[in-house]
Amino acid sequence: MRHFGWAGWILFVWIFVSIAGQLLPVDINQIHLPSILNAPDWQNWLGYDDLGRPVLGRLLAGSLTSLIVSFTVVTVSVVLGTILGTLSAYQGGMTDLIVVRVIDIFLAFPGILLAIALAGILGPGIDNVVIALSVVGWVGFARLARAQTLSLKHREHVLAAQALGTKKRKIILRHLIPLISAPLLIEATFGIAAVIIAEAGLSFLGLGVQAPDASWGSMIRDGARYMLVAPHLVIVPGLALMVVVLSVNLLGDRLRDVMDVKTNVQKGSH
Repeated sequence: MRHFGWAGWILFVWIFVSIAGQLLPVDINQIHLPSILNAPDWQNWLGYDDLGRPVLGRLLAGSLTSLIVSFTVVTVSVVLGTILGTLSAYQGGMTDLIVVRVIDIFLAFPGILLAIALAGILGPGIDNVVIALSVVGWVGFARLARAQTLSLKHREHVLAAQALGTKKRKIILRHLIPLISAPLLIEATFGIAAVIIAEAGLSFLGLGVQAPDASWGSMIRDGARYMLVAPHLVIVPGLALMVVVLSVNLLGDRLRDVMDVKTNVQKGSH
């Protein structure tokens, strides 16, 4: 943890409160009319929303939503993209041509617009958000895995394995994927930040998590109508979203520095 500084600690806190927050004896959907739009006080540190519900409880519920969606989408995208990209580059020929053309088609559309279109077709809901973002997210990992595999497939240890009659599946699993895992891990870190933003955006547009479930994006959308009288409804989830995404990106940068062999070698030589 010490290698990643405060960004790593913030992400640890995010994951911890997302899970532990669900154990608190608080009903996030309980409506309390006298508390509508009340500012933060000693009883509820983050105030109440337009229905008198505690913002703190809904913030923690939205945090869990972001955690589940981001890790699920990135996991699916990494697995699917790595398999397709590695097989495409190693196999070559028509298989590689088809995969490259499919990647080019996906890259021709802005990712968020394609996700919005898919979410609109599938309908609102967290499951459909995961599907829509996974359909869009695998492309970057497939392109990266393909590029890395093309640079490794002609190395001596791979050629030696081929000469010994090792099956393609074993060569890919034992000799290629372990070597390309570092850049894929770094890309996955940045992918988590992108998915958090995308999920919040879809929920803001009404295509993501539906009421009464909570999402940071839907909290910002609902609170935008009361910016002048209750700015905490937008400031609180907005700050949470900014801090988490910034921490994930900083962690990705730090992870890239730690795993960069050339940089570490140069530092050691000095």
